[in-house]
Amino acid sequence: MGSSVEHSSGEDTDVSDSETEEYAEKAHEELKNGKHQVKLSNQAYTCPFCPKKKKGDFQYKELLQHASSIGKSSSQKRTTKDKANHIALAKYLESDIPFGEAGPSKPPVEGDTLEDHDGDEMFVWPWIGIVVNIPTSIRDGRYVGKSGSELRDQLTSRGFNPTRVRPLWNYQGHSGTAIVEFQKDWSGFTNAMSFEKDYEANHHGRRDWLAKNEKKSGHYAWVARTDDYNANNIVGENLRKIGDLRTIADIMEEEARKTKKLVGNLTNVIEAKKMYLLEMESKFIETESSLSQLVKEKDNLHQAYNEEIKKIETSARDHFRRIFNDHERLKSQLETQKKNLESRGQELLKRETHNEIERKKLSEDLEQNAVQNCSLQAAADEQRKTDLKVMKLADEQKREKEELHKRIIQLEKQLDAKQAVQLEIEQLRGKLNVIKHMGDEGDLEVLKDVDSLLKAMREKEQELDDLETLNQTLIVHERMRNDELQDARKELVNGLKDMSVSTRIGVKRMGELDSKPFHDAMKRKYNEAEAEERSTELCSLWEEYLKDPEWHPIKVVNIDGKEQAVLKDDEKLRDLKETYGEEVYNAVTAALFEITEYNPSGRYIITELWNYEEGRRATLREGVAILLKHWKVQKRRRGME
Repeated sequence: MGSSVEHSSGEDTDVSDSETEEYAEKAHEELKNGKHQVKLSNQAYTCPFCPKKKKGDFQYKELLQHASSIGKSSSQKRTTKDKANHIALAKYLESDIPFGEAGPSKPPVEGDTLEDHDGDEMFVWPWIGIVVNIPTSIRDGRYVGKSGSELRDQLTSRGFNPTRVRPLWNYQGHSGTAIVEFQKDWSGFTNAMSFEKDYEANHHGRRDWLAKNEKKSGHYAWVARTDDYNANNIVGENLRKIGDLRTIADIMEEEARKTKKLVGNLTNVIEAKKMYLLEMESKFIETESSLSQLVKEKDNLHQAYNEEIKKIETSARDHFRRIFNDHERLKSQLETQKKNLESRGQELLKRETHNEIERKKLSEDLEQNAVQNCSLQAAADEQRKTDLKVMKLADEQKREKEELHKRIIQLEKQLDAKQAVQLEIEQLRGKLNVIKHMGDEGDLEVLKDVDSLLKAMREKEQELDDLETLNQTLIVHERMRNDELQDARKELVNGLKDMSVSTRIGVKRMGELDSKPFHDAMKRKYNEAEAEERSTELCSLWEEYLKDPEWHPIKVVNIDGKEQAVLKDDEKLRDLKETYGEEVYNAVTAALFEITEYNPSGRYIITELWNYEEGRRATLREGVAILLKHWKVQKRRRGME
């Protein structure tokens, strides 16, 4: 069933309907006579009465909607003549230009929709459309009609995009009326006005529904305004439950106020973030300065410690060298003195033997002289001569003993080493035994001197042991510091190995073969697929050669006082160079030198901290510096995020 909706019919107008019709008839005649240009092309039309309108081109249906909406508008901003001109334009389009010449229309944009309406005109918000004259039928004593989802799908297919369609029911059932809800934003307003204009263009708008002289068929629809909201019927009751009356200006002002508040809140948040960022930068600078100072102090302490260790080692080496040289010199002197003493002892033994023989001869001579009855004077003279010779020999022996005593005293002053003192004591004891056999007791003093020398030698040995103990202590401390530095270096290598840092300082695998020269060499002989396979096989073979502990193609030679590693004339390397070229040979020899220098005993690949810019082993300080730099970059990125 189709139920009528009551509306108030009072409208304020400045002129009578007859004057509006006169203006419209006059404008229609001008359009028919071609005084105003409407059609630009088969698809483009223009409104001759809106010369200042931003959009100059319309499609047929768009221009018809534009003319109908302004001609029927109740806005006070439009003059009577302006409305009459647009009524004439709508009539001209419907009666004088066939509809088939126009292409499909597209929904008007938001700017056009807002421009066609007065900012003070009141609408029901959220945007609501009203559909009336919905066909109904009686079923089980109640009126029924189309569901809201069917109506919504129908309107969506026409491009109006409603969010919901609610049929209105009363105690008799379906009232033949529905409320169409649109989105709350400006796109929803645009869809709602397109919805209204489409029905007006098809003469199924609100005015057409309220006209009393026409037969009603099909749906009639329009956008809910003040009259609908205040109506005392089922539509008015539902509109007052779900919406309010608001002007476009009010809605725009509220949106501007919300936007301003949002901008203010965001500005405050940004300022707070800036203050926090400045505070974090200050803390970072303070921490960085403190860390740099600590690293500098550590480096200074480490440098001072190394210099002190070097001084102590140099002093210990010099002292040990002096002691060793003195020991060798004294040892040589003692060997010489030993030979001299042995020679003197042999000579004394010979002389002693000779004296004994001479005495025997003298006794025999005396006996012979006594037997021969020689004169006593001759015997006395001969005896006196013999005594003189014996005294001379005794004086000579005493003089030699004094010289030997002086030499022993001189050796006592120069003696530092334990071995030399023991050797001299043994020599002196041997000499004393000789002297004891000769019956001379004056050498007891020499024995006492030897004991004093032995005591001094023991003191020197104690001093040498103390220096050796100090040297061992310093060596142990140095090894502990080196172990700590090596552990720190290993941790640094492991840390840089896990990070993708493309800088001049990084981790290099020492002794690893570069596969690119092998691949380039194979590409010159084979196609791409076979070259890849063969280069991999050849590279793997030479990796096994490098690991072989029995292969020694490198020897160490002394060049200008320095030991350097050089290549031998190795058959494997020579064949490699002749077969695959200089680049493959250089790659193998480079890996060979690296593994010989950094891991000669293990012959396997090790990781090392490397300065790629200078081509050398990087220092621990350089590694720490690059790690700090990477940390700063990561921290700055996290701050930006």
